[in-house]
Amino acid sequence: LNEKHDVPLIGLRAVIRGGAATDPEGLHGLASLFSAVIEKGAGERDAAEFAEAVDSAGGSLSASSGLESITVSANFMARDADLMIELLADMLRRPTLSRNEMDKVRARRINFIRAAKDGNLNALMPIYGAAFLFGDHPYGNPVNGSETSLADISHKDLLAYFEEFVGGDRLVISVSGYFDTAEMEQKLTSAFADWRAATSPLPEVEPLTPQTGRRVLLIDKPGATQTYFRIANIGVAMDYSRRAELNLANTRFGGQFTSMLNTALRVESGLTYGAGSSLMRPSKPGSVAIASFTRTDATTEAIDMALGILGQLRDGAITEDALQSAKNYILGQFPTGFETAGQLAAIFAQLESNGLGLEYINDYGAAIAAAELESLNAVIDEVYPAADNLVFVILGDAELIREEIAKYGPVTELAISEPRFRP
Repeated sequence: LNEKHDVPLIGLRAVIRGGAATDPEGLHGLASLFSAVIEKGAGERDAAEFAEAVDSAGGSLSASSGLESITVSANFMARDADLMIELLADMLRRPTLSRNEMDKVRARRINFIRAAKDGNLNALMPIYGAAFLFGDHPYGNPVNGSETSLADISHKDLLAYFEEFVGGDRLVISVSGYFDTAEMEQKLTSAFADWRAATSPLPEVEPLTPQTGRRVLLIDKPGATQTYFRIANIGVAMDYSRRAELNLANTRFGGQFTSMLNTALRVESGLTYGAGSSLMRPSKPGSVAIASFTRTDATTEAIDMALGILGQLRDGAITEDALQSAKNYILGQFPTGFETAGQLAAIFAQLESNGLGLEYINDYGAAIAAAELESLNAVIDEVYPAADNLVFVILGDAELIREEIAKYGPVTELAISEPRFRP
């Protein structure tokens, strides 16, 4: 996408399809580790020289791994487009993959998990939640790995991942900003057209259907003064046809400060500092979840209240006024995601890598504006689980809450000291 700006900038996104879903069993976090290490030296530059090349141009260049892709994000002045492409090609095609750098990144990641178990439990709840909900399905893989899986990754595994799962056949590049289109296309073609293909096929990810019945994972953290909880089930995929209605429903249910969940659990009852709902929508059905935390002695009170709000949502609690408020909120936020060259590059990379057309963006505002309560409630009924079909993950002092949470379903226990996220 060629856009003229007052300040000549270029934003670029390079996507390698695969991500954590390609991690071999027992080596979860490998794709994420790879994405971190390719920043630490490539081509003829070591880690320090590579960072200096980016910084001296006043640019930014970083890589990250998600559930289904590895993404490189770059933002440079237009005058430095050649350097940007050179660094990108080195990073993807000629990474140093230093054993020493891998060891340092891996050690930091393991220490982060251990530190989070002491002071940032909110960061771990989605990981425990996905592992328990999806089990051994690829969507249950911890994207950044666990203490156990990270420790088991060798330098040989890193090199093998590069050969097997990273190649030109999985590459999508999106560029936005100030440049000559034909010239940019020629430069990118020259840099990547002859890149070899990955040697291993992408795994087939089978879609899961919503789970029936209830089950509970209790993560024991002795001495915890708060209980964290996550209530979920299988949701929908990225290409869900009634995305507008679903986003409106989620905004009112738990996607903004004035949502039903946050109003009930925080504003009116004071049981928590925050409660919300989330939608994970990868290429196959992901998850729909409620999350919050409360003091230990209010564990079941808060969970019961969250379940009550879920019941109200499914019973048609959203009014015409609330629907209009959600429309205003979304339509006010939506345009701000298309303001910079980097944002535009990211959007087009997402569309291309997921096989979505421009209508995914172009028709969204009209779909939000046209949504009606009848269609909204039909989506709620389809996507949000009934009270008897829920998967609970509850983290707290098991000795104090074990008996009372048994009412939510059969309980599986996992000590927080265990170096894994899946029981």
